[in-house]
Amino acid sequence: MPRSSPRPADSNHKLWLAYAGLCLLSWMLYAMAGTELQRGIWQLWGAVYQATLSLWPPMLLGVAVLPWVGWLQRSGLGTPASLSLHALAALLFAALWQGLEFLTAWWLFGADHAQATLQQLVLWRAIWGVFVYIALVAGFAAVLNARRARASAVAAAQAESALARAELAAISGKLNPHFLFNTLNTLIALTRKDPKAAEDALLRFAGMLRYVLDSKRSASDRVSLQDEVDFVRDYLALESLRLGPRLHIAWQLDPATLDDELPALTLQPLVENSILHGIAPRTGGGCISISARRDALNAGLALTVQDDGPGCDPARLEPGADAAAAGARRGIGLSALRRRFALDFEGRARFKIHTAPGAGFRVDLWIPQA
Repeated sequence: MPRSSPRPADSNHKLWLAYAGLCLLSWMLYAMAGTELQRGIWQLWGAVYQATLSLWPPMLLGVAVLPWVGWLQRSGLGTPASLSLHALAALLFAALWQGLEFLTAWWLFGADHAQATLQQLVLWRAIWGVFVYIALVAGFAAVLNARRARASAVAAAQAESALARAELAAISGKLNPHFLFNTLNTLIALTRKDPKAAEDALLRFAGMLRYVLDSKRSASDRVSLQDEVDFVRDYLALESLRLGPRLHIAWQLDPATLDDELPALTLQPLVENSILHGIAPRTGGGCISISARRDALNAGLALTVQDDGPGCDPARLEPGADAAAAGARRGIGLSALRRRFALDFEGRARFKIHTAPGAGFRVDLWIPQA
């Protein structure tokens, strides 16, 4: 889940701390530039006084530049209008700087001293006022642009995450009804042949239905491999009632993997696919092999579901293949499951199909566990 953007109050607090730090640094450099240490402590105090008198007006006025820049950015004015307003604001900034410095000198030393100082420094203060204003505008604009860029990135990430969750839920919704429909057909057929067996099968089916409904709470919920295997065993028990000795199952489960987590209803669609296309159409039936092992290289969960059925042309499983071609139904279910894995694990999971005409059908899954 994407991180939420900082609260405006927190961002402003950090911004003004940084602004205060820059002001302090500027004041110290100004004081040091005007100090001649060989002339004694009084020269140092004079430099501190001069730095304070000269810099407090632009430091104070700089506080108003941030909301001003923010308003201009929100106003949506064109570049010529914005530049014109900035030019006027720069002149006003320089004028206010000189005005505040003039009033301070008047209050401390009288009108004559204030007027003499103004006449002496008016040009340089105007130039410095414009440059300081430009520097403040550039700094605050950069901060505001960075905030907007970050907010846009967070909003885009949240929208992408919501879209992925919605698509994942839609894909899971496509898989589950298909399984339920086929299971109900099996139970209906069994009811006509053996009511007692049908009653036992209904109890199994009730447990399976509870598992399916629980997994529908969230498409990204994880279940243990043991729970998924138990569910698949119940499903295969129901299918065995329909297929009888034509269905053979070979389990190869590493006990160390039974507590690993995976998305609910990962194995069942693969097993169902093998039954529908590899076992049920054949008079002699066939065998489905289900294995789980620990990947020695990266400690992920490696799953394999394989049947010894007729297989199919791998080209029919590619995106855009003709859905009316023989065996294309196999590709539809697997493409949905592949997309589900891509969304759920953000490309970290692996889904690979091995098949050829007359060579059976195998699906290898690798699911990260960290």
